Amino acid sequence: MLTARLSRPLLQLPGKTLSFYDRGSGTRHTLLFSSSSFAPVSRRTYAGQVNPVGSKAVLITGCDSGFGFSLANHLHSQGFLVFAGCLLKNKGDSGVQKLDSLKSDRLRTVQLNVCKSEEVEEAVEVVHSSLKNPEEGLWGLVNNAGISTFGEVEFTSMETYKAVAEVNLWGTVQTTKFFLPLIRRAKGRVVNISSMLGRMANPARSPYCITKFGVEAFSDCLRYEMHPLGVKVSVVEPGNFIAGTSLYTPESIQAMAKKMWDELPEVVRRDYGRKYFDDKIAKMENYCSSGSTDTSPVIEAVTHALTATTPYTRYHPMDYYWWLRMQIMTHLPAAVSDKIYIH
Repeated sequence: MLTARLSRPLLQLPGKTLSFYDRGSGTRHTLLFSSSSFAPVSRRTYAGQVNPVGSKAVLITGCDSGFGFSLANHLHSQGFLVFAGCLLKNKGDSGVQKLDSLKSDRLRTVQLNVCKSEEVEEAVEVVHSSLKNPEEGLWGLVNNAGISTFGEVEFTSMETYKAVAEVNLWGTVQTTKFFLPLIRRAKGRVVNISSMLGRMANPARSPYCITKFGVEAFSDCLRYEMHPLGVKVSVVEPGNFIAGTSLYTPESIQAMAKKMWDELPEVVRRDYGRKYFDDKIAKMENYCSSGSTDTSPVIEAVTHALTATTPYTRYHPMDYYWWLRMQIMTHLPAAVSDKIYIH
């Protein structure tokens, strides 16, 4: 079993061999890898699917753009009844208009700011009243809504820390708590979108990392509690898909950087200096432009979590560099991973 679990993600390594000793059988095994690229989760297969998908209803948060928008379209095309929670529905956002233009009785946009309890409660009422048989519950909740920021600890205001946590962490907790009665009735699924930065920290990303580490812990606790009730909880940990979601643009990064610098205490500006600050912003710009533009691995991972008879606890839709880095940073001594990636 261990051999199978180790070899599954490594089967895609380009032109490499791996030799290891199996203590159980006393034999040495050699694996040959030949694929030129790898996104671990996208290669996972279905052990079986829940049926019929056409009778399942799912609510997704953060559908104005990015993963949420793509996921709402995809699940609708797969036959789900989709409730697309949108922060900017009341403002006529373009993403909302595109979803509404489908004019489908299986896709409904819902005004939903996950930070506002009254909007979450109202969304529950909308879903409840729209289900053909409310007592059968809601099959799936996808907590996708989130925001991101950057900046080293001394560059980041407490207001920023609180704002990111309010959406990414407390928004996820609040939305889940409101919808759990419906999810429990259906013995359904909760899928929380975390990040690779919910498993490994990174310089200049502490506000984001803190919240995503929190989502990971919340998801684990919830999974333990929901298991005897028949509800399955999964976490999806995307890699760098900034280029594919338009989360940042060079202009928005520069605007955020200017605001950050202008608001820094004089002692921080003096001690670090403008060159140090500008170098960090340049690294962030490079990171944002280097991400994957193909978000399909994330969409496939969420779909699998919602439809597989036995969904995975965690999904890792990311390129092999980040997958390997995450394994090293979470499994090897910190002195080793720090030497490789940080120092």
